[in-house]
Amino acid sequence: MNAVTTYFIDVIKNQYFNFKGRATRQQYWMYTLFYFILYVVISILGAILGDTVRTILLALFNLGLLLPSLAIGVRRLHDTDRSGWWYLIALLPFIGSIVLLVFFCLPSTEGENRFNQ
Repeated sequence: MNAVTTYFIDVIKNQYFNFKGRATRQQYWMYTLFYFILYVVISILGAILGDTVRTILLALFNLGLLLPSLAIGVRRLHDTDRSGWWYLIALLPFIGSIVLLVFFCLPSTEGENRFNQ
C-alpha cells in the first residue's frame, strides 16, 4: 500500500499539473503499472455493468488522469536530459511510440538538466 501512495497517489495529489522537475525510471514505471492495474479493474467492472457504463467509466478515468500522465512523462524526459516536446514524437505512427519507449527506459542523467526549469 505504501508503493501506491508513494508512486501513484502522490503524483495525482501533489504533482497533478507539474511539468517541471524530474521523474526517475522507478517513479514513471510504478505510476504506469498502477495506472494499468486501475484501467483493468475499471474495465472488468464496466464489463460486468454493461458496455455503456464501461465506456463512461473509462472515459472519466482517462480524462481525469490525462494531465498527470502527460506531466510524469515530461518529467521523465527531463530526467533523461530531453525537452518535454519530445513527447510529441508519439504522434508518429509506430516508430514514435518505440522511440518514446526507449527514452523512458534510458537511465537518468547526472546533475542539473537543461530542460529542468
